[in-house]
This record gives sequence, structure tokens and C-alpha cells, in this order.
Amino acid sequence: MIPLVFHPIYSQLSLPERHRFPIDKYQGIRNALSSHGVADSVFHTPSPLAITELECHFDKDYVQQLTSGTLDKKAMRRIGFPWSDQLIERTLTAVAGTCLTAELAIKHGKALNLTGGYHHAFSDFGSGFCLFNDLFLAAKAMQKFSGIDNVLIIDFDVHQGDGTAKLTQYDNSIFTVSVHGEKNFPYRKQHSNIDIGMAKGCEDDEYLNAVQETLAMVAMQFQADAIIYDAGVDIHINDDLGLLNITTEGVSARDDMAFAFAERMGIPIAAVIGGGYQRDIDALVEVHLQLYKAAGVI
Repeated sequence: MIPLVFHPIYSQLSLPERHRFPIDKYQGIRNALSSHGVADSVFHTPSPLAITELECHFDKDYVQQLTSGTLDKKAMRRIGFPWSDQLIERTLTAVAGTCLTAELAIKHGKALNLTGGYHHAFSDFGSGFCLFNDLFLAAKAMQKFSGIDNVLIIDFDVHQGDGTAKLTQYDNSIFTVSVHGEKNFPYRKQHSNIDIGMAKGCEDDEYLNAVQETLAMVAMQFQADAIIYDAGVDIHINDDLGLLNITTEGVSARDDMAFAFAERMGIPIAAVIGGGYQRDIDALVEVHLQLYKAAGVI
């Protein structure tokens, strides 16, 4: 069975009324997977990541100020969440979940987290609902395993993975790929190893051709030992923040391509769900479920 990673705290965060972040979607995905017959036994529960582990990879002052609640208000506004103990506990558990997913993928060939994709977090600041960059942490967790030297991060979220690109700027062992909406957040892009910006209103055929061409370029440019895949569904036509016109079928085809690429390369893949901002949680969950269908979970 394909391992899945989930903790109820993923959806346990008190937010102001009408807050933009769809915190309920994680539990919604868990419930939907159960309704599709996924057994409880395939789920693994992460424990919060130690703050000392974060300090090994990120700016220590930022880590201490954020986790202690002393980060200034402007920096918190950039993150987009009000500070609370609950926020920190949830964040430490969510990023630990992605690291656990990475470890399970090495052992089993494939694993999926029911959250993750906090790619706007930099070493010394957070942004866009991202406090700590779990994709970077997971890549480093993978590299602790024998034979895993080079990690490929494929980011198909509609927003460019700017924090990931910056964190790995001088690390040749991690190769970053971002196919994103060009006219969307973040407005100041960083430099991934491969960046493909899609035009506003882009539809399935154009988008899927870009994905296919991008994966072909990756195969020629980098010899990966493992993959981390950010499967953001904010590319969807009904997403409130996406600005692209990709159908559910297009999302499904994209995820199929990502898993097929890992299979062709013969390397493990760890997947996270990334962004998705429809206010209709049931509709949003259905789009996120394409990832689990592509992986063969359901």
C-alpha cells in the first residue's frame, strides 16, 4: 500500500471569518479518501519537527522570533496568518509531515502528504501562508539516505516556488523546477533551475504541452535520485487565486505525467498537495483528489 501522511491538526487553526486560506480542506481530503475505501492503516501520523532542526537550515533569529511569537507585525502580515501557539504547533507538524513523506517515499517508492508545499518561505522570512519551507527540508531529509545525493523538486503550483529557488540557489544537489502563472504572486520571481511562466487564461493543451516539455528538459539536465512533487491545484479554472483555465481533467493529466516521469526514471517520489483556494471545500477536495488517483491510492 502507498503510505499517506496526515494529522488532524492540519485543519485545526482558528482564523478570522472569511480568511482566504481554506484550512478545512485537509480534513476534507482525509474524509474523502476514507469514503473511497482507503484504510486507516495506510496513514502515518507525524510528530512536530524540533525547532533545533529548523535552526540547522534556516535563519536562527527568524526561527526563534516566529516560534516564540516575537516576530514583528509587518513580518506576520507578509505571512498572512495571525500568530498563535496553535499556528506554530500546526506548522511544525505540517512540515514534519512532508519530511516523513519524503522518508516513506525512499522506503516505499511513493508516498503522499495531505498538506505541504510551503514554497514561499525563505530562510529569514515567511510569505504567502508559508512559515517554513517544507520542500527544502524534505529534500535534505531525503539526502540523509544512502544513495540519495541529488533531489529534484517539481513545483506545479500556480505560484512560483520563490522561497525554494532562493534556498537552493547555491546547492547543486537540489534541482528546482517551477511551471507557474507568470502574472501571479509572487510578483518578484526568483530563479529556479527551470522556470516556465504560463500566460493568464492558459488552457489544458498549452499547459500540458509545457509540462511535458519541461519534464523532458529535466531528464536531459539533471540526474535525480529522488523527487519531491508539489501538486498545487490553484491552476484550476475555478480557483479564486489562480488566473489559469485548467480543467479537472487537465489537473489529472498533469499529475499522471509527474508520476509517470518518476516511474520512467526509476526513482522514488514524495508528493504534497500545494495550493488550492476555492471557497467551496467539497469542490476543492475533488480537484485535490486527482493527485491520489494519479498515484494509484484510489
